[in-house]
Amino acid sequence: MEINKNININIKSIKSLPVPSELRKILPIKEEVEKNIQQSRDIIKKILNQEDKRLLIIVGPCSIDNTKAALEYAKKLRNLKSRLGKIFIVMRTYLEKPRTTTGWKGFVNDPYLDGSHDMAYGLREARKLLINLAEDIPTATEALDPFTIHYFAELLSWVSIGARTSESQPHREMASGLSMPVGFKNSTDGGIEVAINAIESAKNPHCFLGINNQGVISMVKTIGNSWGHLILRGGKNKTNYNEDDIKYAVERLKNKRLATSLIVDCSHDNSQKKSKNQIEVFEKIVEQRKSGNTNIVGVMLESYLYAGNQKIPADLSQLKYGVSVTDECLDWETTEKLLIYANENL
Repeated sequence: MEINKNININIKSIKSLPVPSELRKILPIKEEVEKNIQQSRDIIKKILNQEDKRLLIIVGPCSIDNTKAALEYAKKLRNLKSRLGKIFIVMRTYLEKPRTTTGWKGFVNDPYLDGSHDMAYGLREARKLLINLAEDIPTATEALDPFTIHYFAELLSWVSIGARTSESQPHREMASGLSMPVGFKNSTDGGIEVAINAIESAKNPHCFLGINNQGVISMVKTIGNSWGHLILRGGKNKTNYNEDDIKYAVERLKNKRLATSLIVDCSHDNSQKKSKNQIEVFEKIVEQRKSGNTNIVGVMLESYLYAGNQKIPADLSQLKYGVSVTDECLDWETTEKLLIYANENL
């Protein structure tokens, strides 16, 4: 598309992409898959409402970087979940990554990990992956770009709004119209008020500019999402998952007349961004649940096929398969032991 230099002086190029309705025609979902997704959403709502006593565990790679590795990981989860009746497993399928300054922005933005930014391919392969996964296991992602979510929202069972965007009005508006439960993370400084305000905001109706399925700029009116909830992820190198932290969060939610169910993110500042520290966080959350704290309804774990993380090398042939290219992750063997531990101790 031709760029008007007088208006877009800092724009290098603009390239049209397929609109959401086009990808839905190319990659439709089966009726059975739709039923699976709706069923998993209903289960998560019951867990949030403390009607279903299972512990919600949202587990998987920090970010999707390779669809083959994601499918291999999902197969391991699927083979395990049928043996674990006291927990409900949802797989992390994070396709976009927020950056504090610069860096790889995720599979949708740069699926080849080489700076080529083939977003058309990224959107298509992301939708294809979610369709494949949804046949066997519920999926979750972070809703980062208000436009991107339109390409695969109907395939997701749970969505989070990140620590950097919980204060963002466009993200609160977007969440108010989403059809699945939405978790809001506390701020990077550790404060929970922003996330609590976001839950309250998203619970109410909104009117805003957005896009429709044909990619046309539209006026969007929502009725509000009553399934917003708090995610505690720590902040400023401090944790917020201990009993006093949970009690404080519950009191603040009560004061706002909001649901008191919450999720603990075992990663990020709760683990000082060290994957092995997630083990201690996870075990302490299970202990609190076992002691009768029903306000903790879920946990998040960052886990992949192999432990640790890696920088994306200039020579992509040196990229290690199944190792995170963003935050550190636990390996599968450790993850499996933790999931079994939770099931046996709840």
